[in-house]
Amino acid sequence: MLRFAKKNSAESGYNKSNGGEQHILYMDGPDQKAMNNKIVKACLTSCTQMTHVFVYGTLKKGQPNYHRMFDTAKGKTQFLASARTVEKYPLVIAGECNIPFLLNIPGEGRRILGEIYGVDERMLEFLDAFEGVPAMYQRTTVKLEVVEWVGRTDGEESPSVGSVVHAFIYSTKTYQPDWPTLPNYDNYDSYGDHGLDYVTREARD
Repeated sequence: MLRFAKKNSAESGYNKSNGGEQHILYMDGPDQKAMNNKIVKACLTSCTQMTHVFVYGTLKKGQPNYHRMFDTAKGKTQFLASARTVEKYPLVIAGECNIPFLLNIPGEGRRILGEIYGVDERMLEFLDAFEGVPAMYQRTTVKLEVVEWVGRTDGEESPSVGSVVHAFIYSTKTYQPDWPTLPNYDNYDSYGDHGLDYVTREARD
């Protein structure tokens, strides 16, 4: 005999199929205990998968806020890949603190080079707060072309170079009218020859 049970998924924005519920198939009978255990184990593995986030600014390696990605007090993070956006976007440096903003204007600007990280739910919540979601940035999904994939994929085949994957990205639709006319960058570097050094949050106080 077969029966279904429902399990609410974590509200991480990563897997919301079936209306935010996961349906677990159980098989009744004394001989099915091992099979049920395998099914539950598979579900728990799925539930704890890391959410993929694409970063392109001060959170990248070598940039001023990179250390925040690996603050274990905020959650868990794993570097997965280098990638480039499939579509073009304007990536500009703006404001008094020289903050990199990816403007959500697909088709304009350049294809943006960045990094994909796997993060747990706590780190995703921290990043949402750090990026000022939803007032300053909005977290949406983006298509990415893999440049190099180095992270573990839990037994699955790693995406190949040139393949297209999806991840969350922090971009903005709330920007000043002149921002789309500012110089565009495809590979942000706070210490680049543009002379617009990022002002850290500690230095703003």
